[in-house]
Amino acid sequence: MILAQITDTHIKPEGRLAYRRVDTTAYLARAVQHLLALDPKPDVVLATGDLVDAGLPEEYQRLRALLAPLPMPVYVIPGNHDEREAMRAAFADHAYLPRTGFLHYVVEQWPLRLIGLDTVLPGKTGGLMCAERLAWLDARLAEAPDRPTLIFMHHPPFSTGIEQMDAFGLDNAQAMREVVRRHPQVESVVCGHLHRPVQVRWAGTIASTAPSTGHQVALDLRVHPALEWVMEPPACLLHLWRPDLGVVSHTSYVGDYGGPQPFFENGRLIE
Repeated sequence: MILAQITDTHIKPEGRLAYRRVDTTAYLARAVQHLLALDPKPDVVLATGDLVDAGLPEEYQRLRALLAPLPMPVYVIPGNHDEREAMRAAFADHAYLPRTGFLHYVVEQWPLRLIGLDTVLPGKTGGLMCAERLAWLDARLAEAPDRPTLIFMHHPPFSTGIEQMDAFGLDNAQAMREVVRRHPQVESVVCGHLHRPVQVRWAGTIASTAPSTGHQVALDLRVHPALEWVMEPPACLLHLWRPDLGVVSHTSYVGDYGGPQPFFENGRLIE
């Protein structure tokens, strides 16, 4: 099973650019074409929040049109730039989404069980795993202790060393750590929000963030840096699940960088 993860697409109204420079619509269109060209194609796509930029219905309409060419199921969760009710309305035909309350859910029909979490705290950049959400997650994990499971969410439940982004992280992350640690069937926790690929050992599993399909957060590990963005190559993550491997995650860059080219010619390494 292959799961593609796209995140932080930040679709804006027609004619608007992110930070007056980034055409996030064009970048998502390129990412969709990239996924369609993969061989083998992903079985599912996880879209891990900040799908649009201001939570506007017109932005979600553009997002739906951009995602429409994908033939595989697309599972969406909100980020801090999303608006929960507008998103629920825009994806009303996605039967896995609950009709009321938080936009989190379980997808059971794949070899890898999928749990999507809603970490949004309306009006705030950071997220929250409150007692209600933690109890829901604990109960869902307890339902299937023998099934390998992947959790996907927007706000990473760990610090990254990028200080300005960590300031807008996930409140109550330590309590979530304790919940996940009790359930060793969790193969991986995959997140968005950071606009960078980051991996960490966390709660007895691996937690990670994915790069954006558009602009990236500048990698700056100094104390008190300015928060800046950079046009590093856009990318998605491909999470390969096999019973003998577990979850193995790969960064797949969107764009034409030449190749692939052979290492060998006539049975010999090309020097």
